[in-house]
Amino acid sequence: MVRKFPAFGLAIILTLIVSACGTADPEVIEHSNIAMAPLEGMPAEVLAAPVTVQQSYQYAVANPETLKEIPCYCGCGSMGHTSNYDCYVQGEDAQGEVLYDRHALGCSICVDITLDVMRLQAEGKDLPEIRTYIDDTYARYGPSNIP
Repeated sequence: MVRKFPAFGLAIILTLIVSACGTADPEVIEHSNIAMAPLEGMPAEVLAAPVTVQQSYQYAVANPETLKEIPCYCGCGSMGHTSNYDCYVQGEDAQGEVLYDRHALGCSICVDITLDVMRLQAEGKDLPEIRTYIDDTYARYGPSNIP
C-alpha cells in the first residue's frame, strides 16, 4: 500500500522553498561605493515609493554637485528645472532643510537618468563620460533642460 503525501504538507514545503528563495528584493540597487542620504526625514510620498525611486531621492540629496551637471529630458524644463537635480530638490529653507520636489515621484525618465548616473558612477566613470551617456541615451525623449 502506497501512502499519499497530504496536500497541506506539500503546500508547507513549497511555501518554505519560495520564502527562502525570495529574501532579496530584486528592485534594490547596490551602490555601496557612492554617497546616499538617509531616508529618514524624507516626505511620506518618497517613503511609500518603489525602492528605486527612494534610492534616486537619496542619491540626489547626497550628490547635488553631480546631478546639477546632468540634464533631464522629460520636458521639465518648462517647469523651471535646470538639471536632473531639480526633479528631486527645490532648494533649502532658512534652516538649511531640504525642500523636496515631488516631480520625480511620477516621472520614470527622471528616475531612469538618476539610476544610470548612479550605475555609471559606481562603475568608475567620470562626469564627462556620464554626461555623454545620458545625452546619447535620453535626447530622443525631448530637449535638455540644461541651456
